[in-house]
Amino acid sequence: MSGQHTSNDSTVFTGFRWENRFRALLHDHFINPVLYFEYENLNHADRSLLEVVGHDSISDLRLSNAQGRSDTERELEMKLILSSNAKGWKMSENFITEKNLNAGETWEFGYALGVSRPLALAASAKACVFCRENFFAAAELYGGLGDLDGFGLKATSHYAAPTLAFNIPHRPTVSFSPSFGLNANSVGVIYRIKVSYEFQQISNWFRRSAR
Repeated sequence: MSGQHTSNDSTVFTGFRWENRFRALLHDHFINPVLYFEYENLNHADRSLLEVVGHDSISDLRLSNAQGRSDTERELEMKLILSSNAKGWKMSENFITEKNLNAGETWEFGYALGVSRPLALAASAKACVFCRENFFAAAELYGGLGDLDGFGLKATSHYAAPTLAFNIPHRPTVSFSPSFGLNANSVGVIYRIKVSYEFQQISNWFRRSAR
């Protein structure tokens, strides 16, 4: 579910997202491919920039809430995520493609490159919450790659984002990331705060519950 509040405007419900991902290989390899699928039903009042595709730019955020909520888009988004691990570093390269399901719309493309590392590789001798190994530093570069009618960097927006994340043991992960726009088509600074919890192998959870 998604919503947003704009100062001097209003608070609105903007729609919902449904997402899922499938790991192609069960065991770890030098490169681990993951297929990601997402269905979005969002109106133009949505202000979240989880990723950038096509020719998204700062002008898309200048609509009032009343103007934006009158136009709803239903989109299918797919990602090819390639991840690698080397000496404590985790690297990820994402190729993104998105299609507005309305008639006549074309495929749009984007990218995201990221690297992260825990502040400590070895676990502490004693169990603790605020141990260094529970904190991660990361950096991300992401932006648009145009569409089928004009693939490339022309008239696209791009961002660089340092990130600090805290993985609370057996609880959610909390992260803070300021994203800095790299060209005139981008928003100057975006502050992203994220709280996430990942369910491991839901099918196994149902089997344990049945027992």
